[in-house]
Amino acid sequence: MAFLDLVKQRYSCRSYQEKSVEQEKLDYVMECVRFAPSAVNKQPWMFRLVKNEADKVRLQECYDREWFATAPMYIICSILHDEEWVRSDGKHHGNIDIAIAVEHLCLAATEQGLATCWVCNFDAEKCKQLFGIADNEEPAALIPIGYAADEPKERLQLGAQSAGMKKRKAIEEICII
Repeated sequence: MAFLDLVKQRYSCRSYQEKSVEQEKLDYVMECVRFAPSAVNKQPWMFRLVKNEADKVRLQECYDREWFATAPMYIICSILHDEEWVRSDGKHHGNIDIAIAVEHLCLAATEQGLATCWVCNFDAEKCKQLFGIADNEEPAALIPIGYAADEPKERLQLGAQSAGMKKRKAIEEICII
């Protein structure tokens, strides 16, 4: 699949099938994450795969949305602040690095026929407490992952003839030449 086609196919899924994610697909996705670039190759991140029912219920306390509970598993994506690179002017790059790695995760999952959604509006402090996450580590995103049970809203709103279309700004609005 061409990269542009892959990018157009990825969307924020908000309804999942009960079907489990195959270990081979999960291994592939996490291998793609492992090769994500980071500032000075520090790789200041930790990924926790949440699969068992008790842990899934605990994580759902951090983001109590009905759609979120439909996912067969989750990945907690954290920044390791004591490992992140800091530019000479004091700019910390952990947020940038985790974003790159998480997008590798989401695109690799899409390539494998899986769906994901970035969740950043969750109770990070509660997540730290419930999962025993150290002080130097900040949960930055929760990623539900599984097989989609919905369609992207843009496709539904635009109709089948526009499948693959996403509502985005025109290139002239985001690029200065």
